[in-house]
Amino acid sequence: MWRKLVTLMRFDGRGPKASPLKSRPQAEPLTESSFAPNPGNLRMFEYLPTRLGAGAPLVVILHGCGQTAAGYDLGTGWSQLADQLGFALLAPEQKAANNPNTCFDWFNPEDITRGEGEAASIARMIQTMVETHRLDATRIYITGLSAGGAMAAVMLATYPEMFQGGAIIGGLAFGAAQNVRDALESMRSAPLRTPAQWGELVRAASDHKGPWPKISIWHGALDAVVNINNAQASVAQWADVHGLSLMGAAQDMVDGAVHLRWDGKLEVYTLPALGHGTPIASRDLGQPAPFILDAGISSTRRIAEFWGLTSAAVSQPTVSRPAGAMLKIEAELLHHPQSDETAQKENLVVRALKAAGLMRR
Repeated sequence: MWRKLVTLMRFDGRGPKASPLKSRPQAEPLTESSFAPNPGNLRMFEYLPTRLGAGAPLVVILHGCGQTAAGYDLGTGWSQLADQLGFALLAPEQKAANNPNTCFDWFNPEDITRGEGEAASIARMIQTMVETHRLDATRIYITGLSAGGAMAAVMLATYPEMFQGGAIIGGLAFGAAQNVRDALESMRSAPLRTPAQWGELVRAASDHKGPWPKISIWHGALDAVVNINNAQASVAQWADVHGLSLMGAAQDMVDGAVHLRWDGKLEVYTLPALGHGTPIASRDLGQPAPFILDAGISSTRRIAEFWGLTSAAVSQPTVSRPAGAMLKIEAELLHHPQSDETAQKENLVVRALKAAGLMRR
């Protein structure tokens, strides 16, 4: 069953293709640290920029199946951005002893309950970082890819008071699975629940009554590993938690991605030609690798900007459209003459976005 799970979690080759990992000019900056207690039996890696001062923010990154903390950082460029913006970086790592494919166990009740297992270990790592390096406990953020994205959703639900913001990339909503079989089914198609039902799962995970973390969600429309309707479920979950109307989103196109946003509290990026992986712009940050896809848009920098870690201008301009206007993605996708095969693929993208509820008809 584990082998089947990780096979489904692996990149299927659709969308922008990963290139061989390029060598980095300097050594990978993450260093391993100790912490206790560690009920989830995880490893802790950290990175502190040279000029990091007291009261700096903290970003937590969670790798996907088959990845390591160092590999995910190298590909996504989070430590590069930490140098630029002056925040501390924490990168928990799964052990094969817990999961033979090094997936975070986002579907095991004993690992996704507040105060227990892997969730408790990650929370303790965060506390250790804040106490040891005198970081700002009010500016902590978490993100992850795939199983790591699902585990980020777990942390945001079970320890919401810890986080100012989070980001779920190619992941799943909190409560989508309670065992391996559920996980496999959810990856193929998210469970059918109302926004209120999704939101109640978060509200029931702790005694927290708000305010809630701001959430950024990223997903490839061609993701054949974690179906795009899982992004819809995550949007529904956090819109309900924040008390937002799903129909109240402002809409625009950003570097070819469909972008919906709600009052600075919630956003979702849908990349029409992307498969399963974290989208990067290697000209800016990171480098391509399996599950790290050079898509011409840096999710790393865009997420940091959404969280408020940077006010710097991003590399490509945003093309804005009025709030509530119908998104004319057909024109964006089909404005050049193309082969019949390409046109068919792009028409499938349009239908997928509509079916997932991430594009208005």
